[in-house]
Amino acid sequence: MSDSHNATKSDITLIVNGKSVTVRAFPMERLLDVLRVQVGLTGTKEGCGEGECGSCSVLLNGVLVNSCLIPVLQASSAHITTIEGLATDKHLHALQQAFLDCGGAQCGICTPGMILAAVHLLSKIPEPTIADIRQGLSGNLCRCTGYAQIFEAVADAALRCRQ
Repeated sequence: MSDSHNATKSDITLIVNGKSVTVRAFPMERLLDVLRVQVGLTGTKEGCGEGECGSCSVLLNGVLVNSCLIPVLQASSAHITTIEGLATDKHLHALQQAFLDCGGAQCGICTPGMILAAVHLLSKIPEPTIADIRQGLSGNLCRCTGYAQIFEAVADAALRCRQ
């Protein structure tokens, strides 16, 4: 949104990966752009910009959302988890490691969104069936892997988390 639409920038506080961040943005600016440009977290990718591919998926207060569809004002004071927020103490999250081990990460455009969708799925269904995995990732498109390695990675991570 530009000044020609009579909008003014506002200070908006977000809690991104556990840290409070204040940005100056137009209220209707896309959360995706604010995360990438102002916060500097470029792991969240833009695929389609229309909420169809899931590449920009993040967790917003624990709910999987397409950040290209969320106005930044809607995320004010919300807890946002991006792909960068999953690793701890320089150790990859089990899903990140499983994607590497199983070949689920190819070109990398869909990977962050797929992993966050899988995190969301495993938080609700810790022992998913392949049907659960297919359903849980159904909002995310991949143009590289054919999905077999991605589903294998999610199943592998679910097993690792149970051990």
